[in-house]
Amino acid sequence: MKLEKIRIGRIVGVHGIRGELKVQPRNVDPAFLERFQTFYLDGKEIALLGFRTHKSLAMLKFAGVEDRDAAQALRGKELYILRDDAGLPKGEYFDDELLGLDVYDSETGACVGELVRVEDYPASKVYTVRGVREYLIPAVKDAFIQGIDMEANRMDVRIWEGM
Repeated sequence: MKLEKIRIGRIVGVHGIRGELKVQPRNVDPAFLERFQTFYLDGKEIALLGFRTHKSLAMLKFAGVEDRDAAQALRGKELYILRDDAGLPKGEYFDDELLGLDVYDSETGACVGELVRVEDYPASKVYTVRGVREYLIPAVKDAFIQGIDMEANRMDVRIWEGM
């Protein structure tokens, strides 16, 4: 399902006394967040004033968050972006958009279930598809993932023997 806003990270801490926030990005490189000027926090637009990375975290400074106390009040909150601002290439999607897709066997055309979870593993992401059985399908294009049609809420996969 195509989403208007995408959950992109969680505020996990504060840094210093001037309101800088430590953000753990969700399924993206911290540098990906630098391309956005506007984020959404509690459904409200918030402007980015400063950005840097530190290890696996993005260190963000937002308008209106002027001191450590204001930053500390935001700890644990989710950060969102507009999907249209992401500029992903055609055929690429955020994990949250894929949840709920109906999954079909590309060879038989039979519906095998619904995509209920996306997990990150070192080799690739793995999709959990639940139907009559539960399938763990590696997110490898052409080998397993044959196509995704967001308009039809459909993902076509190749089911290998033994899955």
